[in-house]
Amino acid sequence: MQIQVNTDDHIQGGESLAQWVRDEASSRLGRFQDHITRLEVFLTDVDGGKSGVNDKRCRLEARVVNRQPLTVTAEADNMNNAFIGAVDKLARALDTDLGRVKDRNGRDTIRAAQE
Repeated sequence: MQIQVNTDDHIQGGESLAQWVRDEASSRLGRFQDHITRLEVFLTDVDGGKSGVNDKRCRLEARVVNRQPLTVTAEADNMNNAFIGAVDKLARALDTDLGRVKDRNGRDTIRAAQE
């Protein structure tokens, strides 16, 4: 799984933040590594440097093998919480999306055979 981190001009942290994001994403989404080819992380400060409530935003876009890309967004008071919130949302979305490919007995469903 390739992880690309993008930030706006108001986000501090540089390479250390990018490495933390890569490590956390690999750890939290490791069970999906065979399904995700690329994960794009977009970190932004909504107010552009001013301090405010829920002014940090993280958008994740996961490119999934043979599926449509999944995108989730989370906002929080700091970048760490925004990222963790977005990763948790993405994990739930991947569970739901990839879970539809298998039936409860572990067999491929008709839906998966048609795609």
